[in-house]
Amino acid sequence: MMKLSKRLEAVASMVTSGGILADVGTDHGYIPIYLLTQGRISRAVAMDIGRGPLARAAEHIAQYGLQEYIETRLSDGVAALSPGEADSVVIAGMGGGLVIRILTEGEAVCRAAEELILQPQSELERVRCFLRTQGYVTQEENMVREDGKYYPMLRVRSVDASGCGGSAGECAAGVRQEPEAALRRKLWDRYGRNLLEEGHPVLREYLRRERMISEGILENLRRQEPTEQIAERIREVEEDLRQNGEAMAYDRTGKENAGPRN
Repeated sequence: MMKLSKRLEAVASMVTSGGILADVGTDHGYIPIYLLTQGRISRAVAMDIGRGPLARAAEHIAQYGLQEYIETRLSDGVAALSPGEADSVVIAGMGGGLVIRILTEGEAVCRAAEELILQPQSELERVRCFLRTQGYVTQEENMVREDGKYYPMLRVRSVDASGCGGSAGECAAGVRQEPEAALRRKLWDRYGRNLLEEGHPVLREYLRRERMISEGILENLRRQEPTEQIAERIREVEEDLRQNGEAMAYDRTGKENAGPRN
């Protein structure tokens, strides 16, 4: 039976059973193989931009005798997928900027899917803001720790963009909302609203680690010869610590004010 890493197993666990899966950047093809051997999906399309990774995926698929159920396609993002062809689309293990590009360039495909399972390796705040302002609703979030690294992931679906609560410009400007609401949304974008409201244990662990690192940076900065550059960096770290403190206290203060997830 296929054995997945903790990160990939958590990603796979978010896929709703019974549908057709598209795995973007499939690499070795592990996720579709695992889900098929578990009887969780009916068939899959494994896609990758690289011929080498796609060939490795095809080899693994053949080893499990799943050629009839998993099709491999050379594809930049979801370019080789038609709208409505997959119920679930997994986009995992790549940078946040690339995730946003795939969602933007493959908008018709991504909006037609029943769900997107995303696991960006960077720029989580930017990805969450993009999703929120482009009409995606977050259905589930999770976070795992593996080999000393933290991996947040989320399952989202497209909704009517008119109900998304803002425009894409808010990600950069942050000026169209009331100050308190803007600050709360910034906290959600940075750490994940679902994770905050659940008091997710891995997020709590991450917050403690983040605070310890930031306090060490701040202590080191305050020992240095004061310059405008140092002063600006101190302000940045102090703001990081302020947001960290709000996140640590969120399960006591945030739930009662929680509105619609967008």
